[in-house]
Amino acid sequence: MKKNRLVAATLAALFAVALSAGSALAAAKPAPAGKVNLNTATAEQLTAVPGIGVKLASRIVEHRQKNGSFKSVQELMTVKGVGEKSLAKLEPFLSTGSADPKPAAR
Repeated sequence: MKKNRLVAATLAALFAVALSAGSALAAAKPAPAGKVNLNTATAEQLTAVPGIGVKLASRIVEHRQKNGSFKSVQELMTVKGVGEKSLAKLEPFLSTGSADPKPAAR
């Protein structure tokens, strides 16, 4: 009986380590080469951004289809699952494509 408990405890510990290693690998997703445009990116392209998974990417695309283009990256907070903390992490990787062009040289 004690041997079974020891085996069960060992398996539980190994399982916990495997789960934490898996989530650490998921968190270590490489950043995209450039900024991802919230207004033109597909759900698949959005998942390249660290912190955006399949569900959030789908909600972003759905929000864009229902409400039109994002005017700013900060508007992403209107999407369920995006708060101030997650926006702060996502913002460096995202754009809306509406950056003011540089003034023409004279």
